[in-house]
Amino acid sequence: MRTLIRPLTRFYFRLWQPVYRRRYDRLALETLDGVPLLMLPGVFNGVLLRTGAFLAQTLTTLPLAASGDVSALDLGTGSGLGAVFAARRGFRVVGVDINPEAVRCARINVLLNRVEDRVEIRLGDLFAPVAGERFDLVLFNPPFYQGAPRHDLDYAWRGTDIFERFAAGLPAALKPGGRALVVLSSDGRGEELLAALRAHPRVGRASPSALEVVARRDLGNEVLTVYSVSSDEDHSL
Repeated sequence: MRTLIRPLTRFYFRLWQPVYRRRYDRLALETLDGVPLLMLPGVFNGVLLRTGAFLAQTLTTLPLAASGDVSALDLGTGSGLGAVFAARRGFRVVGVDINPEAVRCARINVLLNRVEDRVEIRLGDLFAPVAGERFDLVLFNPPFYQGAPRHDLDYAWRGTDIFERFAAGLPAALKPGGRALVVLSSDGRGEELLAALRAHPRVGRASPSALEVVARRDLGNEVLTVYSVSSDEDHSL
């Protein structure tokens, strides 16, 4: 039965794609677990498309940060969803996005949720804006499809070598004992990112516990999975 349900659900979502695209052409106010989030035109909506929401909700299962020195990096922050939720858990957060409109949107949501004392949003590509900095937690909702982005919003959907660059750059961005939470979809190239992580000598080859499933949700048209990724310095977290 499931083999029939999933294609039908995907067909249903394809029918609704024009509606989703129209949502990106106008201002929208989303709410996730009581947290308001303003979505600007041309910015990935992680609540509407559910991957960002699932990653943010996974954060709520983590213990509250024990001190003000616990830091998080939200890569491809988009609307700032992950950054806001991490700040609400007590992390000091840097959010990064290559889309200038996403940076603007994230800064608005930081102010809207009154976490501006804990969150900084920077413009740039992947780890470049935080070169030399290290974090206790890294959040990543990557583009799931292969191809060169055609416009700023498309960076949220497509990439060429982003999986390899993430796997290569992650160990240097993590503090000892730190980890990354990465959300992947069965509808995309998730296995390629997992392969890149497993192949890296300081991640997948370092320890059997370096790459673990921490949350999974079947949405009918796709299965979302959040993986915990740690480097070889310390797997105690």
